Amino acid sequence: MPNDDRNVLGSALAPCSTSPRTGFYRDGCCNTGPEDVGLHVVCVKVTREFLAFARGQGNDLVTPVPEYGFPGLKPGDRWCVCAATWRQAYEAGVAPPVVLRATHEETLAVVPLSALKELAVDA
Repeated sequence: MPNDDRNVLGSALAPCSTSPRTGFYRDGCCNTGPEDVGLHVVCVKVTREFLAFARGQGNDLVTPVPEYGFPGLKPGDRWCVCAATWRQAYEAGVAPPVVLRATHEETLAVVPLSALKELAVDA
């Protein structure tokens, strides 16, 4: 089955990370579907500041949760985060860098491309 998912630049969606394995579907990509109510579509390179911000919002991305196959994140890891969370972090001045080629086009419903490009690692 071909993958027709597109990134924010309009080309084929690139993988975000397989180590740790990310994505709502844990397939390494920030693709989405009807089950993904959180819209886990922004591929980021997590920072210490972002991890602290997320924890302050009630989303602990540091502590491993083995029963869900979640290893816990450390600065430098790539991870698919919720578009709304990235936008909140951006507005708070602590948004992590974005990998545009691996960020799903659905992100653009929540975050302007100009904001993503400001913090792109692959622009």
